[in-house]
Amino acid sequence: MLKFVNSSIVFQEVPDEVTLAINISNCPNNCRGCHSAYLKDDIGTILTPECLKELIEPYKGNITCVAFMGGDNDPAGVLLLAQLVRTSYDGKIKTAWYSGKEEIPDFIDRKAFNYIKLGPYMAGFGPLKEKTTNQRMYRVEADGNMTDITFRFWKK
Repeated sequence: MLKFVNSSIVFQEVPDEVTLAINISNCPNNCRGCHSAYLKDDIGTILTPECLKELIEPYKGNITCVAFMGGDNDPAGVLLLAQLVRTSYDGKIKTAWYSGKEEIPDFIDRKAFNYIKLGPYMAGFGPLKEKTTNQRMYRVEADGNMTDITFRFWKK
């Protein structure tokens, strides 16, 4: 079961997208130095399909992407909600998943997502904007292959 704590419109989490970022709680990763450590707690509101649509509707036509920020405690739930966004909005709203895991589970249909961020936060390597980061942001291609676009976060 997925619970979310809050959501906001962001411009830096997914390159070239106006994103509704949904912060999901009950994170099992316990990354040392996490900037959202409160998300490790089992708090918030259950993120049902109806609740997700209520979060999206006020911004329909203005957002281009919905990002699930976490959800590693229930990857199947993230997948179902991503599929819901893709089908309910005829592909006009993209989907992203920020996972703290090194790999996504085998059962995940990558094509349900346009973007997937993988990797735990490791303070010694820094966040996505640092060239030394261990984390990777991928664009998911139509065939399900993933192209590393992490460099898009780095200043030139």
